[in-house]
Amino acid sequence: MHAVVVEETGGPEKLLWRERPEPVPGPGMVAVRLGLTSVNFADIQARRGTGVTKTPFTPGLDGMGTVVAVGAGVQRVRAGDRVSVNPDDGSYAEVVLAREILVFPVDASISDEAAASVTVLVTAWNILHLVARIVPGETVLIHAAAGGVGSVLVQMAREAGAGRIFATAGSPAKLEIARGFGADVAIDYTKDDFSKIVLDATEKRGVDVICDAIGGEVFAKGLAALAFFGRHVVYGQSGGSHGALTTDLLHRSNRAVLGYSSGHYRRNRPAVIEPAAEAAFKLVSAGKVRILEGGRFALKDVAKAHELVQSRASAGRVFLTP
Repeated sequence: MHAVVVEETGGPEKLLWRERPEPVPGPGMVAVRLGLTSVNFADIQARRGTGVTKTPFTPGLDGMGTVVAVGAGVQRVRAGDRVSVNPDDGSYAEVVLAREILVFPVDASISDEAAASVTVLVTAWNILHLVARIVPGETVLIHAAAGGVGSVLVQMAREAGAGRIFATAGSPAKLEIARGFGADVAIDYTKDDFSKIVLDATEKRGVDVICDAIGGEVFAKGLAALAFFGRHVVYGQSGGSHGALTTDLLHRSNRAVLGYSSGHYRRNRPAVIEPAAEAAFKLVSAGKVRILEGGRFALKDVAKAHELVQSRASAGRVFLTP
């Protein structure tokens, strides 16, 4: 079988197409032949050397396909089952291994694209429900609202009964995508001061929940638009720099800044992933949440996919076909 391997970090040219033995599942493990995998921004960061990933490694967080073999003790799936999967050692491969707890059976009501997007579905669900604890009627600000997670967050916030949804994006086309998924107010962050617009629209009150994958200056400006008792959830740093705050912004107004990482949960508390996946897939099955496709490439052409995603020209999810 073949897999993509990063032997040294750097640009897209560091994504190498390699042949390696097909993995055999040990106890509690499941082998899945992938039909579709996807590109997450975390893959870009790992390839660049951001984080603690050691080389060599295979990038990729999720995918969908068919179970080809199971190890001793596995009970929830068997060979031939169609599944969504979070592999332990990267999803940019033709066959992957995953712990049984991170393999999710999916029926025909779940598209291949949604099944291959379990990371964004789980991330969006947990941001809103596990971390922000959203309450019907609350206002929400979602950054990068035309991206993979952002577009799902807009839809899930609407389904959670959000009172008003503010969304930021970087082009007229992306703003239209955010509106199409349910955003009430779409703001071009490259031209307009989103914080001022939010405060003016809420009579200076601010929003109850902020979903922030950008960090840096966006984080700092967002705090000014956060209501008393509000929750600012940081789940990425795609802007390339960290945000900063002073604690007086929190304790005097009961505001909270909270962090979230699906990857950290997968590694340390994987049992948290399953209920989120089940809830998210129910919304997909019911037609309440849709995955937007922003491009598709052969797995061996993954460098082109990474170039597209890091250019920020794409919207939604970019997929890879093994």
